[in-house]
Amino acid sequence: MSIPQPEQPYVVELREVTKDYGGGVRALRGVDLLVEPGELVAIAGPSGSGKSTLLHLIGTLDRPTTGTVRIAGHDVAGLSDRELSALRARHLGFVFQQFHLAPGVSALDNVADGLLYTGTPLRARRERAAAALERVGLGHRLGHRPNQLSGGEQQRVAVARAVAGDPPLLLADEPTGNLDSAAGAEVLGVLRDLHAAGTTIAVITHDPDIAEWCPRQVRVRDGRVVADAGAGAGRRPPGANPKLPDAETAGAAKGAPR
Repeated sequence: MSIPQPEQPYVVELREVTKDYGGGVRALRGVDLLVEPGELVAIAGPSGSGKSTLLHLIGTLDRPTTGTVRIAGHDVAGLSDRELSALRARHLGFVFQQFHLAPGVSALDNVADGLLYTGTPLRARRERAAAALERVGLGHRLGHRPNQLSGGEQQRVAVARAVAGDPPLLLADEPTGNLDSAAGAEVLGVLRDLHAAGTTIAVITHDPDIAEWCPRQVRVRDGRVVADAGAGAGRRPPGANPKLPDAETAGAAKGAPR
């Protein structure tokens, strides 16, 4: 399924977005957010702040109650469910706190299966999966199953699956939340390198150290953006790269609220 390609000055564009749930709950209250190509941005806030709702809207997993959400120039309100699926397959990659790897399936095929909805033949999917695993430093683990990999390696497989289709935007939801500090630093290093290669990345986090690691921080509280360095602030200047936090602070605190 193909969709027309509009001009896309922003990878993410939210204008006066609200989101209401049953029982009179308003999760988002007039949010404006612009993300330009090449940014590395943290969307940070405490549990219940609205950051997960923002993730769902940016990822086209939900629609706003009011306001406009454009992803890669596409107004999601005007797209059918089939067109939204095509948009996600072409423009978005997702990394979650849980790895969501199929047990008993090799790293290579876990990544290749992420390309099923692109219509790519199996051989080509495996070739792209192998290249993605090389990018995250797991070219020597292609045949290993999840139970043969460390937590950090499993999350790197999940990152490889998310970027195998070369999406312009990668959404990482608490990507170090289930990892110890050393494995968390490894995953952040992979994200740093992907950003350096041109991928736009939004990291959703409650961890202040992870937020500070990103060049741009969008702070969310009570459904509103309360602080933002501004669109474009997270773009990588020539020769620059975000510095990894110390190993002791790189992993999300165990048991911290989301």
